[in-house]
Amino acid sequence: MKDSIREKLEILAESAKYDVSCASSGTTRKHQKGQIGSAHGWGICHSFTEDGRCVSLLKVMLTNYCIYDCAYCINRRSNDLRRATFTVAELVELTIEFYRRNYIEGLFLSSGVIRNPDYTMERLVRVARQLREVERFNGYLHLKSIPGASRELVAEAGRYADRLSINLEIAKEENLKRLAPEKNHASIFQPMSYISQGFLESAEERRHLKHAPRFAPAGQSTQMIVGASDETDREILSLSSSLYARPSMKRVYYSGYIPVNEYDRRLPATQPPLAREHRLYQADWLMRFYGFRTHEIADELHPNLELEIDPKLSWALRHPECFPVDVNRADYELILRVPGIGVKSAQLIVTARRYRSLTASMLHKMGVVMKRAQYFLRCLELPMVGINELNPLVVRQRLTARPKRQHTPGQLTLLFPNE
Repeated sequence: MKDSIREKLEILAESAKYDVSCASSGTTRKHQKGQIGSAHGWGICHSFTEDGRCVSLLKVMLTNYCIYDCAYCINRRSNDLRRATFTVAELVELTIEFYRRNYIEGLFLSSGVIRNPDYTMERLVRVARQLREVERFNGYLHLKSIPGASRELVAEAGRYADRLSINLEIAKEENLKRLAPEKNHASIFQPMSYISQGFLESAEERRHLKHAPRFAPAGQSTQMIVGASDETDREILSLSSSLYARPSMKRVYYSGYIPVNEYDRRLPATQPPLAREHRLYQADWLMRFYGFRTHEIADELHPNLELEIDPKLSWALRHPECFPVDVNRADYELILRVPGIGVKSAQLIVTARRYRSLTASMLHKMGVVMKRAQYFLRCLELPMVGINELNPLVVRQRLTARPKRQHTPGQLTLLFPNE
């Protein structure tokens, strides 16, 4: 690798690391004769796929020069840092060489905005087009859409990319204008709508023509920064819920604010607790797979998620009237709301109870976390001492108490207070 390319890669890979919206896509792109690479069976991401496999991709920026001066961004115009720009040819060559050496399985490409949104988006599309049509690259390709880019360029990007994404960054319009004066929600939501329209049109075409080209088959994603402004968790989750109503939106990512620039009075001096980002992901999971609505997770009285306990347990402790749940009779939706029971365990419960009444030991074998669930459910062999007999405060104390270690000769046991 040439020294100039190596230096650019070092700079632009470092600049890209704060964008977290590149995880498992679920797309399938089978190997085809005359092409190199594939994304068959697992998708490509920067962490772990659903089946537990870790895959790799080249996560890099086309350039970290930017005309915008967003207070929260390391690549903002006024920041003093090393700058670099790949040419289209350099980035295509780098991707192919890395793939041939088995370093990567795909490309995640973003960019700062140079000159104007369309100029930048056109360069990103040129990279994708050359990879697909000239190099015959058939691996995973994730492109960032540029706020304010035209419909034509977004449509062309969707023909080459497996997934498109555009970062919303700040949930409230007034805070976005304060922290990023050159941006507004309209310039972000417009390309999002272009992606949704292309996704729907492609699906309709494929109903009539089996081999019609697919438009961004892995859909789109977005990212919000948490803690850079004063949005509550309720406001963030409400916006996420509305975004998930779009047919092509697959994931909303939450990135805890990290002070990467010199002190700016518009931003908090310290970063928010990491637990807040984690709780938002848990709440997002509840909305997507457990049937919870935003107002159930965070309401006007509780606009922010508790950091000490997860949002599902928090909801259960606030609604003792919904328990205990009889796992041998209750609906699937209600079983899902029991702390300690996941989607797979709930499905197993509904299937297994057709043949016999379930016991506590059987639930444990199905993967139910009985330490939590015992206070919220009813089944055979389980003592009738639940949340209503103990009251929510006692249950909370039991579940949040740190274990005390007591060492006995040849054995280490964990003792939990009040149990």
